[in-house]
Amino acid sequence: MASGSSAQDRARTAFHEHFGEPPSFMVRSPGQVNLIGDHTDYSEGFVLPIAIDRGLWLAMRPRTDQQVRIWAELGDEWAGIDLDRLEQHHGWAAYIEGMAHELTVEGVELLGFDGALTSDLPAGAGLSSSAALELAAAKAFSVSSGFAWDPKRAAIMGWRVEDEWLGLSSGIMDQLVCGSGRENHALLIDCRHLTARPVPIPSGTAVVVLDTGTRRKLTESRYNERRLECEAATAAYGKDFLRDISLNTLTSDPLADWKLYRRAHHVVSENQRTIDAADALAKNDPALVGSLMVSSHESLRGDFEVSGPELDAMVEAALASPGCLGARMTGGGFAGCAVALVRTAALDDFIAETTRVYRDRTGLKPSLYLCKASDGTSVKTEEAAT
Repeated sequence: MASGSSAQDRARTAFHEHFGEPPSFMVRSPGQVNLIGDHTDYSEGFVLPIAIDRGLWLAMRPRTDQQVRIWAELGDEWAGIDLDRLEQHHGWAAYIEGMAHELTVEGVELLGFDGALTSDLPAGAGLSSSAALELAAAKAFSVSSGFAWDPKRAAIMGWRVEDEWLGLSSGIMDQLVCGSGRENHALLIDCRHLTARPVPIPSGTAVVVLDTGTRRKLTESRYNERRLECEAATAAYGKDFLRDISLNTLTSDPLADWKLYRRAHHVVSENQRTIDAADALAKNDPALVGSLMVSSHESLRGDFEVSGPELDAMVEAALASPGCLGARMTGGGFAGCAVALVRTAALDDFIAETTRVYRDRTGLKPSLYLCKASDGTSVKTEEAAT
């Protein structure tokens, strides 16, 4: 396969090479980047992500038995899953098996499929490749097993895969936007009621993902520690979730434990920033969105302490570059990616200058990705199979 071919073409070609015939269906599941609203989802707060035009492709053909056979481009690896005897795999196969487990628990009679999996998401960058894989697996099982596709239901099951099957405490944002994304729109997601309101990305602006070239693993980071601190702060205020505390209550009655207060202050203020940013998008006010993104980064760095030297350097480089309306770290933190909202007319200069300044300050080579808001997980029938 040519190195310059698309992930879609590579998946299609790999399926033919490994299974001796063309695939019947092509499943696409996007990654995501959060414009604002980090570490709020597990407090039943608000987030404002977009599904992006990068993601996973799964070329597949349904089977008539309970076997799943998948080849993955990453690592050139095979996985075989027996749907009658689910055992916890390691690595990427665990997400597919976990989704099979959740569907089985809900009473779905599953049939297997053959598949070839490719991606154009940068590995480990925090763009939700795991959620994309969970939603891709759910979509593939809906095709092979004939049940109705419900992106919200699939998102909830994907969250359970991570929380219960894999033991990773996380929120539900990634799965919801990967499943329900809308082209040219961000989604204001209410993580309590699991509702999503599309808001348009203003014309003349672009979303740029800023990959610092640093990596972390959620299970080895301080992510779970921050979640426990939020739970402790919530209990101290006598509430069920930080979502239920107003900023006025928080600031007029600060906790004696200054660290817990700061954690709570980030979440409560971030919820308001996220709602304000969605309203600003709806009113075509990208400058206000950018200002709120900067405030969000300051809160994540100061109150929540989940930034890092490379993330700070990247945000500073972006904010000093032409056309930048706002920038912030995005995702779980500590390493990975930042995100910027940039005037389209200045994109080339922004990318060149941000790359230069970041490289000069850190000695690292960054990767900058222009991303467009895309639709969520989908499937199409291959013409050759009809």
